[in-house]
Amino acid sequence: FILAETLVVTVFLMIIFTMLYTNYYPLMGEYQKRETYDDVDGKYVAYWMKKLIEDAHIYLEMSQMEEYIEKYDLRAGMGLSFVQIGILKRIFIVSEELEDGTFKRYTLINPKVISRSEELIYVGEGEGCLSVNRPVEGIVPRNARLTVEAYDIEGNKFTIRVREDIAIAFQHELDHLDGILFVDRIDKKNPFKNQEFMREI
Repeated sequence: FILAETLVVTVFLMIIFTMLYTNYYPLMGEYQKRETYDDVDGKYVAYWMKKLIEDAHIYLEMSQMEEYIEKYDLRAGMGLSFVQIGILKRIFIVSEELEDGTFKRYTLINPKVISRSEELIYVGEGEGCLSVNRPVEGIVPRNARLTVEAYDIEGNKFTIRVREDIAIAFQHELDHLDGILFVDRIDKKNPFKNQEFMREI
């Protein structure tokens, strides 16, 4: 059931982003002729991929704004892995809404986890996902702090350390890159297993 539901939602997301993707795909040949650009498997990200990353950030930010949620019937989301929209590249993005209403953007290409904290946390109200169109009860154990090494859209390697809700978002999207859904991390027999050993956020 979960697989079928995930497939339906994934196809829906793919349709949305295919409309964006096809607008830029014809440009790929033109821009890849330039020596300064290559695909994400090389040092740089092609122009069409940069535009897709930009549009994906805009989509996430609109999905967190009440006026657009109501107007376009959007489901709120702060992170997206590109495998969710049918692009099998190790890329994920997160758009974090700040207290002043602006957004902080994270774009990670070929991310690699360097270290994790021993402390475990979980989202008290439960994690959600654009690929799972229903509420799911249970605890998803996550590391409270995470250090990740990745590349930006210009091919520059960087290291970032995140904590709390952003650490959870990173781990959620990293799981997508490895074919894991958050529901896979919930104990089926005891959804709230070991709750007393983790901190709720």
